[in-house]
This record gives sequence, structure tokens and C-alpha cells, in this order.
Amino acid sequence: MNKRFIRILFFGMLLFSTSYVEAQQRVVNDSDSVMRSHDKIYVVMAVCVTILVGLFMYLIRIDNKLNKIEKTH
Repeated sequence: MNKRFIRILFFGMLLFSTSYVEAQQRVVNDSDSVMRSHDKIYVVMAVCVTILVGLFMYLIRIDNKLNKIEKTH
């Protein structure tokens, strides 16, 4: 597949996912306020960001390896 097409598809999916998340109804419950009061929400966010960054780095690495293989053949 074309790299440009993949990038456009990827950013389109990101755009769609953020609009989907913002469209959800905001529900305030006790567990949410407990997480915020004990600053555990930041730990959860840090873990999520770390996992996402790791996945993106893995995908970029695989893409680079595939490009090298394609160039040699």
C-alpha cells in the first residue's frame, strides 16, 4: 500500500475516534471523583500513554524494516 494512503487512513481513524469519545455522555460517579481525589487518574493516563507510544514506535520500526526489505527486492 502507498505510505501516503496509510497515513491519511491512520489520521482519519484518529480524528474519528476523538470525535466519538467527545460524543459520549459525561457521567459523573463516585469512582471517577475518587480516582481524581487520590491522583490515580494520572497513573492510569501515564500507563495508557506509555502503551500507545510503545505501539507507535513498534509500528514505525516494522514499517522501516519492511521498507528496507522492499528496497532490496
